[in-house]
Parts: sequence; C-alpha cells; structure tokens
Amino acid sequence: MTEPTDEAAAVEPLLRLRDVDVHYGSSGHVLHSVTVEVPPAGIVAVLGPNGAGKSTLLRAVSGTLPLHDGRLTGGGITVAGRALTGRDPAASVRAGVVQVPEGRRVFGGLTVAENLRAGTLGLRRSSRRPAVVGASADRVFDLFPALARRSTRRAGLLSGGEQQMLAIGRALMAQPRLLLLDEPSLGLAPAMVAVIGEVITAINRQGVGVLLIEQNAAMALRLASHAYVLDVGRVRLAGTSAWLSGSDEVRRLYLGAAADDVPDAAPAADERPDLRRWVP
Repeated sequence: MTEPTDEAAAVEPLLRLRDVDVHYGSSGHVLHSVTVEVPPAGIVAVLGPNGAGKSTLLRAVSGTLPLHDGRLTGGGITVAGRALTGRDPAASVRAGVVQVPEGRRVFGGLTVAENLRAGTLGLRRSSRRPAVVGASADRVFDLFPALARRSTRRAGLLSGGEQQMLAIGRALMAQPRLLLLDEPSLGLAPAMVAVIGEVITAINRQGVGVLLIEQNAAMALRLASHAYVLDVGRVRLAGTSAWLSGSDEVRRLYLGAAADDVPDAAPAADERPDLRRWVP
C-alpha cells in the first residue's frame, strides 16, 4: 500500500533502489523487488520488524553484501543518477555513501582520535591530507564536545551513547552526501535517543541525505519526511511520515508499541552535542 499522491517526481533522487532483489547463500531470497528513494538532502526512514530485511537493504547500498555471503540478484541502485550496483564498499565511500552499522562497531582498542582518522581511509589521497583530516576532526569535535574531551581515551571505555556519537563522527570523517544509519537508537537510554535525533537533524541540515533504519518508529517518523515499511523483504507501505503516523491501521498492524512517544528526559550535560557550533 502506497500513499495516494498526484505529484510526479521532478527531481532526481539522491538515492534510488529500483526493484532490488537480494539473496544470501544460506538464507535464500531476502529482498523482493524493493524500491526506495531518498530525495536530495532528505531523511527517509525504513521501518519493520526484525528479519524484515532492513539491514540487508543498507548492505546492498553500501556494497557490503559480499561480506555477509549476500549478492544483488535483481534491480539497480543509483546515487545522484550514477550506478552504484556492483561497487565495493570503498567505491561506495568514494561516491559519498557511508554506513554507520548497527551496534556501533567502533574499534575498542583505538583512541577516539584514531577511530575518527580511520573514517578517512576509504577516501582519495587528496582528502586524506593532514590539514583536511584535521579540519574534519575539528568539525566532529564541534558537534560532539564530549568526544573532544575524550580524544585520547580508548573507544572501548566509552559509554554506549558516546560510542554512538563516535560511530557517527567516524562516518562524518568520510565526507558523506548520503549517511546510512542502522538502528542508531538501539540500546540507548531515552535521554540519549533524544540527543541522537537532534544530531541526525543537524547533520541533515548541512545537506547530507539520510537513510534511517530504525525500530523506534516514533523517533524515525518525527525525523523523516517519508518512510517505508518492510515486511518479509517486501515494501508493504510507503508514504509521508505524516500519513503513516496518522493511520490507525498502520499503527496497529505495523508500528505497534514502537510508535509510542519516547519519554522526555534531559541527557547528561557533558553528552549533549553542541549544535550551535556545527557549521558547514
């Protein structure tokens, strides 16, 4: 089911997946003719239960399917009109597509500063010059003052919220035009969930598109302009976030308790991002 609309798409989307099929070696057919679009500098959410294929969708875009014994078997993927299908992860990063994986996946034995520098490894040599890397790190530290204060601390010693900040900061070091976020609120306290939501909005306001995979439907629908609901590898619903949020049937069948409002809570002062200082 798709929200009725009379408007024709007039602008080339930043990201387009068209009729994408994905197979895994041992699990069979996982995505079935999935079509998803992210407009330029837009935020689009993908919702759905566990096992719906949400993370697989991100892997298809980021080029990491082969690392999980997966393969794209149908359809195509474009970024700003250029084919992304068949590229490896490094080529995807150079095309401006950067993923923040589920579970944060920071390098626990490296310091905060070293983790940030690791985010530049997929870039061209000209973008890895010390002056460029230093300027990018300064921007991340402007956004996350807590990371600046802990720049020499090993990432494994950070709190869950700080590790999520670091994972997002590391992705920003790669200068993305499209950020792929896989369950950024997973395992975080409500106070930190609110902070991560503010950060996503701030990043998007700098012109970075966001494809957000999220089980916290309330958060996702507040942030995104449009959303898709995946179920058993198929797009079951698609439309504006307002339409999805306002449909009693959608809430009952697909969003359930996850659509309840996140409790308001004030995050710790030293974990709050400084959104005022983060400028392009």
